[in-house]
Amino acid sequence: MIAITGASGHLGRLVIADLLKTVAAEQLVAIVRDPTKVADLAQKGVQVRRAEYGDAAALQAALTGVEKLLLISSSEVGQRAPQHRNVIEAAKAAGVTFIAYTSLLHADRSPLGLAEEHVATEKMLAESGIPFALLRNGWYTENYLASVPPALEHGAFIGSAGEGKIASATRADYAEAAARVMTLDNQAGNVYELAGDEAWTLSDLTAQLSELSGKPVVYQNLSEADFKAALQGAGLPEPFAALLANSDVGASKGGLFDDSRQLSTLIGRPTTPLAESLRALLQTN
Repeated sequence: MIAITGASGHLGRLVIADLLKTVAAEQLVAIVRDPTKVADLAQKGVQVRRAEYGDAAALQAALTGVEKLLLISSSEVGQRAPQHRNVIEAAKAAGVTFIAYTSLLHADRSPLGLAEEHVATEKMLAESGIPFALLRNGWYTENYLASVPPALEHGAFIGSAGEGKIASATRADYAEAAARVMTLDNQAGNVYELAGDEAWTLSDLTAQLSELSGKPVVYQNLSEADFKAALQGAGLPEPFAALLANSDVGASKGGLFDDSRQLSTLIGRPTTPLAESLRALLQTN
């Protein structure tokens, strides 16, 4: 029995879709806050169990009979450590024998502020006594695709990443890797540094975007404070704007770069190129 937390999210749904290719639906448990969001999975035979990261009792009940757990990190930055502790303690109480956790690329030495809660969770796993593997995911290409429409409109793509190289991959690439780890044997103790085969700068992104769209777009590098202010001006809440600006600065320091190709090795194919993602986005807009 394999359980997935955050199963109604973008990554969780993709993981389940991949698992369904090789695992019987009744062997999968989708743990979600709102079961109505995954009614389609229930119709396919997937066991849907309701539990929130903050509800320890519900988590233990949801994990009953589960052998392997994919702990997809909570989306609530600032609350991740206590929420993940709830999941890990519930897993231990329920007798789960393996956990894979979606951490951050090179979390133990990352310059990104996001790393702190991931490092704390990795430590909890090490202290839990449950065999585990770390899926240290790099940046999702989708993190930057959301900025493409306004960049095309204004002719400028803003950020604070300088000429930092970003080895991104798509959510689908990372989801396939997670599904693979959940179905392979002897994964305990593995630490995967997962990133795209192709690294690019935001200047590279704008050059590709200009070529594919036929519209001139330039990259405008801002200070962390100015980028944060611009994001807030676009309507983002202050904490999220601060997180994005800090992450971009982290990218300028090499925090989103890795060239080990562990992701493509794990999934048995090249990761999705940036140009392919940009082309697909332009075709839908």
